[in-house]
This record gives sequence, C-alpha cells and structure tokens, in this order.
Amino acid sequence: QVQLVESGGGLVQSGGSLRLSCAASGIIFRLYFMGWYRQAPGKQRELVATITSGGITNYADFVKGRFTISRDNAKNTVLLQMNSLKPEDTADYYCNAVRTNALGYQNNYWGQGTQVGVSS
Repeated sequence: QVQLVESGGGLVQSGGSLRLSCAASGIIFRLYFMGWYRQAPGKQRELVATITSGGITNYADFVKGRFTISRDNAKNTVLLQMNSLKPEDTADYYCNAVRTNALGYQNNYWGQGTQVGVSS
C-alpha cells in the first residue's frame, strides 16, 4: 500500500547533472519528514539531504552547494537536484519518509532505490 518510487537515475560524466524524483503514495505526504540517502557498493548507507514537512533543508557536507532537495506536497513528491556530479557520488540513491506520531511511534518507509553512476 505504501510506496516510494524513485526515478531519474542514470549514468553521467563528471560535472554533469541529474534530477532524482521520489513519488509517494499511501501516506499523508505533507506530514512526513523526507530524505535522500545513498549507498555505494560495499559501503554503508549515508544521509545525503533531508527536508522537513515545513520545507527546512539539511545537507551532508559532501553535497553542500551542489545538491538541492525540495518537495511538492501537492504532487506527493520529493526531488533531489544534483549538479556538478563527481565520481564519488556514484551510488544507489534511496528515498526515505518518516513520521513520529503523538504516541511516539515512528513510521519509516524506503524506496527501492535508483542507481547513479558518474564517470571520471
């Protein structure tokens, strides 16, 4: 029922750009804290960027000035605009949605990922 579907991944040259999209369904999207994470082969998943339900953003140091996270609550989507891509950005990128209710229970959902490759 709950689905997060990423799209927009692909292969680009160093310095290129990609825009990742995450379409959410089955949740009240506007209530969720959204984020993008990535995982390179053989490495642990790491946070890339987050955006609160109110639109406050936060970025990992390694993407500041290059990536922009945004959300469109009317379309139930969260975007990650990636510019000036580097080979180190090569990874599977995952969309995340999380919400903590009044009782302290946390709903946490993940997409299946979209692959980004950046050649040198």
